[in-house]
Amino acid sequence: MRKTKVICFANNKGGSGKSTTCGNVGYGLTQLGRKVLLIDGDMQLNLSLSFFDEERVLEFAKGGKNLYEGIKRQEDLTGYIVHSSYDNLDLIPSSTLMSSIEYELFTKWQREYILKKCLENIRESQGYDYILIDAPPTLGGWVMNILCASDEVIIPVESTPWGLFGLGNMFEFLEQVKQIVPELKVCGIVITKVDTRKNYFKQTFAALKQLNDVKVFDTYIRVDSSIEWSQDNNAPVMAYKKGSRSAAEYMELAGEIAGVPDRDT
Repeated sequence: MRKTKVICFANNKGGSGKSTTCGNVGYGLTQLGRKVLLIDGDMQLNLSLSFFDEERVLEFAKGGKNLYEGIKRQEDLTGYIVHSSYDNLDLIPSSTLMSSIEYELFTKWQREYILKKCLENIRESQGYDYILIDAPPTLGGWVMNILCASDEVIIPVESTPWGLFGLGNMFEFLEQVKQIVPELKVCGIVITKVDTRKNYFKQTFAALKQLNDVKVFDTYIRVDSSIEWSQDNNAPVMAYKKGSRSAAEYMELAGEIAGVPDRDT
């Protein structure tokens, strides 16, 4: 059994494709034979909606089986796991009450480590190869919690004129977190929403390549209507339309992350 690796997908800029990338990479990893647990850390519920219909997601959000309840009670999160309809892919759903999670954490002892402690039993059981966490587009106590619980962070950056906006703040925040957890690593930056007909991609790629000691994944994710249709059908794009361009790209990205980039998708 491989040691469980925890990776969070984070960017303080909204619209970067965090939830889409987290969910599709998670599904891609299962196609490589890995067992994956997804954690929806965002009140927008997008990661949860990537695998369950709206009625079921709201049922999770309003009930007792969601991440907010587990963090508030500081309980082992094993009991909050729900099974998706896909083999080897499970989820801890979110709640709209995550909007008040900062308040819940504020008065807690060693608040930066609450999520890490709640995940201890899941990690130690080694029942999953990967735990992937979708972080909200903020920089605060909850995102610090997520980063402190993670081994690595992947930063999705959209290939648009505003895609790089605020990235400096993200790296400054990561440096603060590393003072608490120096072992945290930046796994890499993945460029999303790419339109190769426009110069934005070349500009974004060139700017990111200038960053010191930060990997930019070879795989980038192009604009593809299949992604939107898959979201509308509450499914990862590889399951919804396996032959689509974006399905192949997310599969390649999962391979890069797992260390098998040359897999024939």
